[in-house]
Amino acid sequence: MGAAFVVGVFGVLILAHATYSTIHYRELLKIMEEEFSGPPINNCGGEGVGRRALAVPGKFLSILPHSEENRKLLHSHKMMIAKS
Repeated sequence: MGAAFVVGVFGVLILAHATYSTIHYRELLKIMEEEFSGPPINNCGGEGVGRRALAVPGKFLSILPHSEENRKLLHSHKMMIAKS
């Protein structure tokens, strides 16, 4: 297990904590009958740290079907099938 993987796991945990804290904060505001204008600044900081930690293990790939990475993968897969 590499260091990048461990940093990525901590990034997921930090993002999960920021999400839980924001949901808890919204519920607290509902009880106090106040309007939700945005998450507290410490949750925004946690989200930023979590996103940066997730970028450490590797590059994010596009999920769009016509992206350049998917075209390369699809083309190489078709070449493998054609050779078989």
